[in-house]
Amino acid sequence: MSANLAHDLWEKNLDWAHKILTHSFVQQLGEGVLPEDAFKGYVAQDAFFLEAFARAYARALADSPDRYGLYTFAELIQGVLEELKLHAKYAEQWQVNLTDVRPEPATLAYTEFLDQASRSGDPGLTCAAMTPCMRLYAFLGQSLKTEFPDAKHRYADWITTYSDPGFDALASQLETLLNRYATPSQGVEAAYRKAMELEWGFFDAHVGKNG
Repeated sequence: MSANLAHDLWEKNLDWAHKILTHSFVQQLGEGVLPEDAFKGYVAQDAFFLEAFARAYARALADSPDRYGLYTFAELIQGVLEELKLHAKYAEQWQVNLTDVRPEPATLAYTEFLDQASRSGDPGLTCAAMTPCMRLYAFLGQSLKTEFPDAKHRYADWITTYSDPGFDALASQLETLLNRYATPSQGVEAAYRKAMELEWGFFDAHVGKNG
């Protein structure tokens, strides 16, 4: 692998990225034809997931060996809080209760994976477990924006959020931390790929009942 570990890991996992992009949930979201119940379920589960994501960032911040990590993880936590505000907006619009979300198996599998990685005390491994989510969502948002450039349907805000350069910048910040703290290893590669697999499972869990 080259010095750009994050880039190499993403390239090695493009098979999962394209599989997720062509998943029926993502494509129906892009087209604006995703069943409402599927989106509402996704919003609730994703809000639960994002809270776990923020906690994983917080543990990585605590494990940071330098000031750069402290500052950057703090900025990334703020980014997650902004995402949660977006979910609160969705919840109000779609009448989704976010106060008592019961995690589905796919959600729980992902949050437990993040919890385990972030408790390792190794910020590099934590970054390897978290980076796929950020880079994947930027990829999905940008891809759907290209595929459906004039989307004005009820899910258009989702595409706008994740195709925004500001979100891509957050993904790049996390990739910088991955390059800074992680070294190529079987464990790092396995964590990155496992996260991509769990991303697919997360989306797939919301179409089994609805399309």
